[in-house]
Amino acid sequence: MTTPLHRAKASVRLEVRSRLSAMSETQRETASSGICSRLRQQLIWQCAGSLLFFAPLPDEPDIWPLLEEALRSGRTVALPRFSAPTKNYEACVVRDLAADLVIGQFGIREPAFGCAVLPLNRLDLALVPGVAFDQDGRRLGRGRGFFDRLLANIRGTKCGIAFDEQLVDAVPVGPLDVGLNCILTPTRWIET
Repeated sequence: MTTPLHRAKASVRLEVRSRLSAMSETQRETASSGICSRLRQQLIWQCAGSLLFFAPLPDEPDIWPLLEEALRSGRTVALPRFSAPTKNYEACVVRDLAADLVIGQFGIREPAFGCAVLPLNRLDLALVPGVAFDQDGRRLGRGRGFFDRLLANIRGTKCGIAFDEQLVDAVPVGPLDVGLNCILTPTRWIET
């Protein structure tokens, strides 16, 4: 049975996915580069010693160059790994992208099982994907709640990473949806 909240979320997802599908590959690349440049300018990025990244899907901003830079600079870098027994994501440290990554259960690059789990309270900055975001730090994910459960236990700064096309006036949220501290797009830095 669908509730009004589920219908509202589905409507926003449909609207934003339509906008994203209209973007060309060149527009995505340019916007992703702009996101990386804008994040490098932020004090939270410059000071963060431990970071949680995400492996971008084709319709998400490509922040992979920042992950590679963070590794080269000696920072602690983690990616989400899905744990089938708990049906939740955990943050796992990666050191060597060629050796430490596998394709996970949902077809997303994630740390292999030999990568150590990083306690979520040790993260300074979590870069967060989503389908839609609003200026109050509300985030709409893909609908299963996996990332919200991960975010609920992170005490560091939670930063939504988005194309401008993913910003909406208001994201419908429920009691289990986790808010963000800031949103970054190619053209904006929004503190919530």
